[in-house]
Amino acid sequence: MTKALESYAADAAAKLMLTDFRKLAEIGDVLLRAKAENRTIFLIGNGGSAATASHVTNDLVKGCRVGDTPGFRAFCLSDSNALVTCLANDFCYADIYAILLQTYAQAGDIVIAFSGSGNSPNILNGLTAARAMGLTTIGFGGRDGGQMKALCDLVLIAPTDSMELLEDLHLIYFHNLVCAMRPALAENLGEGVRI
Repeated sequence: MTKALESYAADAAAKLMLTDFRKLAEIGDVLLRAKAENRTIFLIGNGGSAATASHVTNDLVKGCRVGDTPGFRAFCLSDSNALVTCLANDFCYADIYAILLQTYAQAGDIVIAFSGSGNSPNILNGLTAARAMGLTTIGFGGRDGGQMKALCDLVLIAPTDSMELLEDLHLIYFHNLVCAMRPALAENLGEGVRI
C-alpha cells in the first residue's frame, strides 16, 4: 500500500505543476474586481464538488477576511438541504441551480461551478441561466471540461481524468488563490480593491 500512496502523491504533485496558473490568476483578478464592486459570488457543485463549493465559500467569506474588513459576499447554493430537496422534488433536480440563481443573483454577480465531468444537467442549466442573466461564469473542471467549458467565461481544467485527483486540485487551486489574494486585500483596506 505504501507504494500506491506514494504514487498518488507523486501524480498529484506532477499534475499540479501542469496547471494553467495564468488562468488561475485571471480568475483571482475577476474575484478581486467583484469584491471591489460589491458583487455576490455563488458556488455550485454536486457530490464531492458540492463539498468543494461549500469549503471554498468558507475560504472566501472567512479566509479572505483581513482585520475587521469582511471577506467576499459568497454563498454555496447546495448548502441548504431543505431548499435543494424542495426544489428537486417540486420541480426537478436539473433545475435547482437555475432556479436559485434566478431568485438570488443580479447582473454582474459571479457563479463558480465545480464539476468533474462538466456534464451534470443542473450545472449546465445553472450556467445557462447565469449567462442569460448577465453573470460572469467561472468553471473548475477536469478531464476534457465537458459541456460546461462552453458555458464559462473562464474555465480551469485540472489536468487529470482521476475524479479524486481533480477534486484535490480544485481545493488546492482555491487555497492558492486565497493566499495570493490576501495581500491585495490587505493592501487596499479602506480603499476598495484595485486591480
